[in-house]
Amino acid sequence: MITEAGPNKILAESSDNSILDSIKRRVDISVNKHGSKLITIVGHYDCAGNPVEKETQLKQTLSAIKTVKSWNFEANIIGLWVDENWKVHKVE
Repeated sequence: MITEAGPNKILAESSDNSILDSIKRRVDISVNKHGSKLITIVGHYDCAGNPVEKETQLKQTLSAIKTVKSWNFEANIIGLWVDENWKVHKVE
């Protein structure tokens, strides 16, 4: 598991190269050294690291997926949204 506060925002905006490089290095280890086959970008209700409304987070998650796909890892990439009731929804 790779964690960052507000990862969908970080990956969508691609504005902080040091954080992006750190995430990319950790994803590389996960996929290429540990055999991970799925990369999941998760946004959630009441996020302190990305305190915006759901619709903005959903758009950021879709953009974040594009960013991670551009890294060309051999893994599936999906987005998830966790609502206020802890129900998990796929972002499409």
